[in-house]
Amino acid sequence: MIEGMRLDLKKSRYQTFDELYLYCYYVAGTVGLMSVPVMGIAPESKASTESVYNAALALGIANQLTNILRDVGEDARRGRIYLPQDELEKAGLSDDDIFRGQVTDKWRNFMKGQIKRARMFFDEAEKGVSELSAASRWPVWASLLLYKQILDAIEANDYDNFSKRAYVGKAKKLASLPVAYGRALMKPSAKFAELMRR
Repeated sequence: MIEGMRLDLKKSRYQTFDELYLYCYYVAGTVGLMSVPVMGIAPESKASTESVYNAALALGIANQLTNILRDVGEDARRGRIYLPQDELEKAGLSDDDIFRGQVTDKWRNFMKGQIKRARMFFDEAEKGVSELSAASRWPVWASLLLYKQILDAIEANDYDNFSKRAYVGKAKKLASLPVAYGRALMKPSAKFAELMRR
C-alpha cells in the first residue's frame, strides 16, 4: 500500500491496464486483503480461503477503478491520467482529449468499456462477501452496492466525468441498506453457489 502511495509521487501515466492493475493492487487491493482477517471468514463457510481473499482483492480493485473513473476530470486538472494509454489510443483518444474534457461519442464508447471492466471486478467480489463472518457481511455488502452505484451515476451523467461528479444521493443510499441487509442474511456458500450458477 505504501508503495502505491509512492507511485503517485513519480508516476502520472499508465501505459497498459496491467500497469494500472498493479497500481490498483497496491493502493486498494491490499486494503481488501488486509481486511479479511479483521472481518473474519464464517466458520460454516465451505468456500476456500483463497477464493475469499480473491474476492476481497477484486473488491479493492473494483473500488479503485471506480474512483479513477469518477475522478477523471479532477485528476486531469492535476496533470494526472489514470487510464490505460494504449486503450485510449485504440479508442482514438489522447491526453489532450482528456485535458479538453469534452464528452464525445469516442469518449462515451471508451467509458462504456471501462465501466464494464469495473463491474466485472464487482461481480467477482460478490462471490466472497457472503463467506465473511455474519457481523461483517452487512457493512461490506452496503459498501459494495453503494460504490457500484457510482458507475450508474457516471452513466446517468452521460459519461461526463470531466465536469460532473458522480455520486449516490442520500435517498438511494438509504434504499440500498435493506437490500444489503437482505444479502447479508444469506448463509455462507449459498450466495457463492448462486453466483457460480450464473
